[in-house]
Amino acid sequence: MNRKPRSRQLWFCLTGCVFGTILVGALLLLLHWYLLYRFQVVSITPADLHLPFLVLIPISIFIGTSITLLVGRFIIRPVNSISQAFDRLSQGDFSVRVPADSKVSEIREISEHFNAMVYDLSHIETLRTDFVVNVSHEFKTPIAAIEGYATLLQDKNLSPERRDYYLDKIIANSRRLSDLSGNVLALSKLENQETVLHRAEYRLDEQLRRAVLLLESKWSAKGLEFDIQLPSLRFYGNEPLLDQVWLNLLDNAIKHSPEGGVIRVGLQSDGDWVTVSVADDGDGMSQEVQKHIFEKFYQGDRSRSDEGNGLGLALVKRIVELCHGSVGVESAPGDGACFRVRLPVEGQ
Repeated sequence: MNRKPRSRQLWFCLTGCVFGTILVGALLLLLHWYLLYRFQVVSITPADLHLPFLVLIPISIFIGTSITLLVGRFIIRPVNSISQAFDRLSQGDFSVRVPADSKVSEIREISEHFNAMVYDLSHIETLRTDFVVNVSHEFKTPIAAIEGYATLLQDKNLSPERRDYYLDKIIANSRRLSDLSGNVLALSKLENQETVLHRAEYRLDEQLRRAVLLLESKWSAKGLEFDIQLPSLRFYGNEPLLDQVWLNLLDNAIKHSPEGGVIRVGLQSDGDWVTVSVADDGDGMSQEVQKHIFEKFYQGDRSRSDEGNGLGLALVKRIVELCHGSVGVESAPGDGACFRVRLPVEGQ
């Protein structure tokens, strides 16, 4: 879009207003001069009546031109620059910036806010692009696996054992695809949600015990044991939403625990806050991994990428934030990991 005609219109409008204002002032001065002469307040000859015109016309032109140039330099030019920057931004150019050194404070503030907005939008666009790329990759992997094993099943000479093996792989990747779709939809919904509705009072310790039992097939297959310290505690919150938190944390602990390991689940309350801890004695994680562990699609241990999609802990973080709580992890390489969730005790 060409901004020159619009800029020219603004310039002519400003010039017309400035010169019109000065012209009206000059005419009023001339009228005042004439009235003084007409009622003989001042004594001048008729030949001297043209002198005010000769003086006021050049003065008016000089003042009007000076004001127009100053206003054009400090207002119209920066405004036109911001307008052109908006055009580039609308075309997807997030590298555009406008000078923020104007001597007019209002123009300078607008420029600073514009640059800050573009900076934030560029980061949002980067996150959106990364999200699309990651989702595409995560969907592509199980789909390719399903296609590959389905192709192998077309071999009529397959043994029953190989056929069952391929079917198990197809079922596993189908479940992975289903889990991924569900997590993406859940995370998308939670990111557009600002409050937690449908809260009620319930037993938090019983909820944690049910979460452990729901994952029995996973932890029993690895021969894991549980050290559970869950005193009776009534909590006011959204039970289905917090179910996702405990299931994801427990599933994460089971995934990273060694065969025959121990998972410790604790619950404490100090009156104002409730703290739930889930700890394992797995390989632990470095400080670098801990910095990104709650990011979408991040997986510190790529060797276990077929066991998850990197969205579980991102869901945990978002749900806890919606509940006005916090979640953190304490870990070191070789020392396992302990996730702690702190939730406020709110009135019923």
